[in-house]
Amino acid sequence: MQELRDAGVMLRLIYEAMKRKGVDTDAIFNRLGVDEQYVYTDQLRTPHSAQLYFWQAVEEVSGDPDVGLHLGAMLPAYKGQVLEYLFLSSPSFGEGLRRALNYQRLLSDAANTEVFVDGQEACMVLDAASEEVRRLRHFNECFVQGVITFFRSITDGNFYPSRIEFEHEREQGQDHVREVLGCDVVFGAEENRLYFPTEFMSHASPHAEPELLALHERFASEQVARLEKKDIVGQVERIIAELLDSGEVTLDAVAERLGIKPRTLRTRLTEAETSFNQVLADFRYRLARQLLATTDESIDEIVYLTGFSEPSTFYRAFKRWSGMTPIEYRKTAQGKDAMVDAM
Repeated sequence: MQELRDAGVMLRLIYEAMKRKGVDTDAIFNRLGVDEQYVYTDQLRTPHSAQLYFWQAVEEVSGDPDVGLHLGAMLPAYKGQVLEYLFLSSPSFGEGLRRALNYQRLLSDAANTEVFVDGQEACMVLDAASEEVRRLRHFNECFVQGVITFFRSITDGNFYPSRIEFEHEREQGQDHVREVLGCDVVFGAEENRLYFPTEFMSHASPHAEPELLALHERFASEQVARLEKKDIVGQVERIIAELLDSGEVTLDAVAERLGIKPRTLRTRLTEAETSFNQVLADFRYRLARQLLATTDESIDEIVYLTGFSEPSTFYRAFKRWSGMTPIEYRKTAQGKDAMVDAM
């Protein structure tokens, strides 16, 4: 089964919001085993399932039980991406929305978005394939504000929601959510939905241009094709995670689990602009950083969990990756967490 992934642009927007809010992003990324450089990796795709762990870390570090809601209010507009160009070059907001939904995978493999019109109201269903993420309060309340901010940016500030429905429940703070979102909000609904006046579907784009629209659609199709080539990376990472403790993490072993020839796997990874050794190294580095920053596992145990044969090999690799020894990294990462927890 292919692991679902989200576009890195979503993480970058949240990262910018965290900086605006003064959240200790270093402490959060240390827990996740990544850094700022990772956030700005070209063509980054992050595991959709990691949303649960990510938002848990953000809440714990920030100390804000409504951090998703508050970060959503600080999200910068989604700019400079092919989906924005599709909207702007379409004759109307409704046409741009229809075209963008054809390429929603550019935002997330888990996206399950659709739009329908019922009289004076239009509705956009914002469900994800993962039931856990669909009911994740921080994600829902942040993401819907990102959508609203984007829609305002392409309608010259005119867009506004008329009602929002969330799958997640809320025991308190319902009025605060309604105040921040500026409309009626329903909790415990069957789906995550964003309602807005139907009139916006016919909102004309001042940048509409048929030739540009055709160009942008072709570009979007090419990007989706590239994503399909990169699917193999996620499949390889999943099998690496399963094989690490066995010590048999080789290209041949992974190819066998995938049911393809090693030569075919090597070719497909080359098409995805990477290699087996690079995928393995990146995975081990992320795992090592996460274990060092968030657990008290001994170095010997981390050596085993990351699939190294002996501590000296692990030490050399980690120093090459991070510029620090594992012990130095642990002291730095857990020291930041300790300072945050004490605040």
